[in-house]
Amino acid sequence: MEIRFALETTEISAKNTTDASVSLYQSDFYRDIHTKLLGRDVLVEVMRPAIWTPDKKYPLLVLNDGQDSEAVKVKHAVEHLVREGKIEDIIVAGVTAGDRMQEYGVGTRPDFKNRGSKARAYSKFITTELFPYLVYRYPIDPSPVHHAIAGYSLGGLSAMDIAFNHPEIFQKTGAFSGSFWWRKRDTASRFYSDYRDRIMHQQIRRGKFKPGLKFWFQTGTRDETSDRNKNGVIDSIDDTLDLIVELTHKGYKPFRDIHYLEIEGGEHNPQTWAQAMPEFLIWAFGR
Repeated sequence: MEIRFALETTEISAKNTTDASVSLYQSDFYRDIHTKLLGRDVLVEVMRPAIWTPDKKYPLLVLNDGQDSEAVKVKHAVEHLVREGKIEDIIVAGVTAGDRMQEYGVGTRPDFKNRGSKARAYSKFITTELFPYLVYRYPIDPSPVHHAIAGYSLGGLSAMDIAFNHPEIFQKTGAFSGSFWWRKRDTASRFYSDYRDRIMHQQIRRGKFKPGLKFWFQTGTRDETSDRNKNGVIDSIDDTLDLIVELTHKGYKPFRDIHYLEIEGGEHNPQTWAQAMPEFLIWAFGR
C-alpha cells in the first residue's frame, strides 16, 4: 500500500464534554491511500476522540461503505453514547466503497453473475494494508476482542466474510441488512437450492468453529418485498435467520455470541441503519 495522501483534519474543540454543542470527535480524512490490490486510491475517514487520554489504547471499528457514515449518523451516535457513558471512546475508520459489486462479497468465490470477483483482494487490503496502517498511526488496542468490522447491505456481507476468516484481527462483526442472499446459482434455475447455493451459509457450514467471534445482525420488515419460498417472510429476514441457524449449528450461542435486531417497518436505507447504529455500538463497545 502506498500512502500518497494529503491529510485533512476537521478542527474540533472538546474542553467541555458535558456541553452537547461541543464535538467530542474529529475526523481525519485520508484521500489518496493507494492500494495495488484493488488498483485504486481509497478514501478513509477516521473518526477519533478530539482529545487523547494519555497511554490509553482505543477499540477500533472498521466500517465498509464509509461514504454513508454521515447519512447513518455514525459520529453523532458515537458522540452521544460516549457523552451518556454508554460506550467507551473508540476509533472508527470508514472506508469509502469503490466498485461495490466487485469488491464486496465472499472471498472464496464470486456469485453466479461473477460479482464479488475482487472480494478476496478487498479482504486482503483491509487485513494486510489498512489495519496495520491504522495500528501504526493511532493508539489502537492490540487485542482483536476490541476490534469490530461492520457494513450495510453488501458491505455487511463483506464484513461478515472478513471477520469469519480473520478472527485474529476482528472478533466482532455487524451486518445491517446484510446481503446474505449472495448465491452461486440463479434462483430462476430449476436446480437452485437455498441449502446448496447461498455462498455465505455454505462457508459457515464448511468452516471451523472459531472461539471468540461475536455476530450482530439487523434486518427490517420492509428491507425488500421478495419472498422466493412463499412462506410469508421476506428473503432478507429468511436469509439472515438461516445464517444464524448455521452459526448455532457450528457452536455459537444466541445472546452470548449472536445478537439479532429486527426493526418493524425498517427499510433498506441509511435512515433505518441510523436507527439501529446506537444498539450496535452498545453491543460492540458498551461499558
